[in-house]
Amino acid sequence: MEQKEFETLIRRIRPRLHSEALRHLLDSDEAEDVTQEAVLKLWAMRQELDEYRSVEALAIVMTKRIALTRKRTRIIPLSDKQEIEIQESGTPETAIISREEEDRLLKMMSILPDAQQTVLRMKHLDGLETSEIAHIIGCSEEAVRQNLSRARRRIMQMFIK
Repeated sequence: MEQKEFETLIRRIRPRLHSEALRHLLDSDEAEDVTQEAVLKLWAMRQELDEYRSVEALAIVMTKRIALTRKRTRIIPLSDKQEIEIQESGTPETAIISREEEDRLLKMMSILPDAQQTVLRMKHLDGLETSEIAHIIGCSEEAVRQNLSRARRRIMQMFIK
């Protein structure tokens, strides 16, 4: 399948893919992430798409499976390597409060979708620049900024609750 043909197909079926993801996840941002992931997988296999009777049906099934997998694995344990160092300053009480706030933040981060969690950790825990993150994970800087924005917004909403 050629690029123009693929783009036309995606423009036509993208709303249906988004609604399928939204039906399972009930979160528009997460549904958009799932839709993008499904489109990327379709792009990766674009040479074989002509072999399928219905590419739209394939795309919908892919989207559904990605959404269900994401729904099942929302809580992801943190690895020990990504633990934030405590900056103990002042009294033991201050250190305990800092540790509790840090634990709360790490738990909130673990609830985020994989892409948001990854870019947030790379940006704030590893100290990488947006361009470096984009290069490492193989996407555009705009996608990294968008995932960072969504992750920060969700963390802020969780803090407010």
